[in-house]
Amino acid sequence: MKKVILLFSVVTLLASCVQEKEISSIHPENWTNRKATINAKDSLEYGKSYLSIYSQIYSSSEHKTHNLTAMVSLRNTSDVDTIYITKAEYFDTHGVSLRSYFSHPIYLAPLETAEIIIDEMDIEGGTGSNFIFEWHAPKECPEPLFEGVMNSTVGQQGLSFTTQSRRIK
Repeated sequence: MKKVILLFSVVTLLASCVQEKEISSIHPENWTNRKATINAKDSLEYGKSYLSIYSQIYSSSEHKTHNLTAMVSLRNTSDVDTIYITKAEYFDTHGVSLRSYFSHPIYLAPLETAEIIIDEMDIEGGTGSNFIFEWHAPKECPEPLFEGVMNSTVGQQGLSFTTQSRRIK
């Protein structure tokens, strides 16, 4: 009986020491370091882009899914102009907003890239998650590019694919 109590105590002690892993997509990079002010006098073009993301894909059947890590890449494609992103909002398969990544405009310098990571264990978005980005850029400036890179590795096998944004406004 003493051995059972001792074993139970050890298991309980070890279980209480396990820390939950933080999900990086909920704690993104410090966007305040990129905070920008958009001057109303600037003649900036407004745009809105849609990006599909897959935090899960179906495997074998509609009843089995495989979790993926998603890297969302926000890219300024101009080599001379700074652009501004005013919204990066993440939605689940049903179109329900899960989170916004910043509440103020951020800047991307010429050819600069910022990233948002959706961890493999963050499956809240499901099989049809997506982002809406709103942005401002100088006239004649190429529009920003938003890309998703989804991947997963299990043992010696890997899976990887990409998606690109589509301008919707």
